[in-house]
Amino acid sequence: MSGTGSGAESGSGAESGSGAGSYGARPGAGAADRDPGLQPERTRLAWRRTTLSCTVVAVLAGKQAIHDGVTATGLVAAGLSALVWVGFLAVGHRRIQSLGATARPLPLSHRGALLAAVCTVAFAGFAVAVVL
Repeated sequence: MSGTGSGAESGSGAESGSGAGSYGARPGAGAADRDPGLQPERTRLAWRRTTLSCTVVAVLAGKQAIHDGVTATGLVAAGLSALVWVGFLAVGHRRIQSLGATARPLPLSHRGALLAAVCTVAFAGFAVAVVL
């Protein structure tokens, strides 16, 4: 009987010790029991803001490209800007949908991260081209 009592006491001490470093977590809660709280919602809202900012950049880049008149170069630049915007919009929309689908969303895929990075670098390149 004393063996059972000491095992229960040591088990409760181990549970409280393992959860002591986690703020707001239940003592002994594992990774499967993790409550993400509002983190997915904040990330979803950040993707929405970034997509909106990307839309504004694409519109301004297209407007600047055809500002002096419609030329072949201006149309190509506006078309490329729209293409990059559509790519970023696709990544952002897919990520927003995955963040809202489950309580524990999957991480961003490597392909999605690469496409978002390429779109961002392309918009930076367009900005440099407009300034120069």
